[in-house]
Amino acid sequence: MNNADLREYVTDAISFSEPWRIAYNLAPAAIVAIYFVLSYPSSRKMPSLDFCLGLFLLAVIANVAYCAAYIVDIFAQTSRFREQRQRYRMILFAIGTTFAAIITRFVAMGMFQPVNQ
Repeated sequence: MNNADLREYVTDAISFSEPWRIAYNLAPAAIVAIYFVLSYPSSRKMPSLDFCLGLFLLAVIANVAYCAAYIVDIFAQTSRFREQRQRYRMILFAIGTTFAAIITRFVAMGMFQPVNQ
């Protein structure tokens, strides 16, 4: 593999993934918002500088994890499964987003304890 091939693979991975980053970020954000609302009014005391910095840190970690898909995508492009990868990209994106949402749900459950508990 030469530099031109690598550049093509990286460009292909980025051009597919980056437009979907917003949807990927909206899923965990919606889950945090839902748990915030469900635990209201006790959750209104939560937003502090440390709390906001913690959410920011979690968002950065989630986006670093999103970038890990590039490594897998580039690796798949260099294999004989390149055509099959094209067909399953959206399924893999949905699985990754669901995985991030599940992790976010467990974190949000720990962050926001509902009033009735």
